[in-house]
Amino acid sequence: MSGIEPSSIAFPLRRLFSRKKNVHIRVAELLSVNPGMKNVTTSEGIVNFDILVLATGVTTNYFGNTMIESNVYSLKSVADALFLRNAILSDLEKALTIREDDLRQRHIDMVIVGGGPTGVEMAGSLAEMKKYILPHDYPELNAAEMDIYLVEGTKKLLSSMSEEASIKSKEYLVKMGVHVLTETRVTNYDGNEITLSNGDKLYARKVIWAAGITGNKIDGIPQESYAKGNRIMTNEFNQVKGLKDVYAIGDNAYMEEGIYKGHPQVAQPAIQEAKRLSKNLNGLPAGKAMQPFKYHDLGSMATIGRNKAVADLPFMKTQGFIAWILWLVVHLKSILGVKNQLFVFLNWLWSYITMDQSLRIIVRHKTRNNQDH
Repeated sequence: MSGIEPSSIAFPLRRLFSRKKNVHIRVAELLSVNPGMKNVTTSEGIVNFDILVLATGVTTNYFGNTMIESNVYSLKSVADALFLRNAILSDLEKALTIREDDLRQRHIDMVIVGGGPTGVEMAGSLAEMKKYILPHDYPELNAAEMDIYLVEGTKKLLSSMSEEASIKSKEYLVKMGVHVLTETRVTNYDGNEITLSNGDKLYARKVIWAAGITGNKIDGIPQESYAKGNRIMTNEFNQVKGLKDVYAIGDNAYMEEGIYKGHPQVAQPAIQEAKRLSKNLNGLPAGKAMQPFKYHDLGSMATIGRNKAVADLPFMKTQGFIAWILWLVVHLKSILGVKNQLFVFLNWLWSYITMDQSLRIIVRHKTRNNQDH
């Protein structure tokens, strides 16, 4: 939402490992895993391994609807975020010259599908953009005309968080002018018309899909090694079921541990699994026994807007300004590099004081027709 520069949150791996002489980075697409031959086939050739760790993450789940997949905007990477930002800003520019009310409305209205943390935070960011940015940057547009819809298929927002967080997040969004539709699913979208499960229709050029995720199946991993959602089943040491010397961590890994039938697909389980597995693997040459993974839940948070957030922590549940400050501190600490942390903090501070976001630049890719490159 133009609040942080891409370079502040994306950190180059080569710089991160520049002093690790035993780390070699290759950019390639994984085509298949060959456990019996102990190698992987990539777009750049075959790579042999003694131990293989799969951390391929997950991708957006469109539930088999190809029409929706081809017309909505996903939000799984920095590239996705930049593409969406360009679309929002470009459509606002186009709306200035459109006289037909219905067509102009489709350029400025936005629909977000999925009431999890991504959908809730996006809806809040767009609502603040509508309130603080549009009247200043686009005075010819009537900001009140912009409609923001958040569509959620279940009964409540933030279903993985507490009842208090769910109720408060909806209350915040409604007060900010977001139309929250619960127990409603998007059944189709053709690029202009959104069909809902209750038969209603919405009209918008931008639908942001945050309704679910699914694992990426890997050729060579046996079918019996997969759990629901295409996650790879592992034992308590993150070793893939039925395979030797092959491990999986992060969102694509499915481990049953205590109350968890598969850990939450967020950053903390992935970080903790990586740390535990690295210690286990580093201890193998010395003959140390592997230690099972134990997940320590540090809590969940979501920010909705200025001074508005919800936090479920192991020792407390809080909403409002305190939760918002906690969210800022936690996310600032998770950014790599002191310089990046400083830049992000200054951007946030400037945005808070001025009620402005300073990075609203449309970046377009210019193609060269009929030229080799």
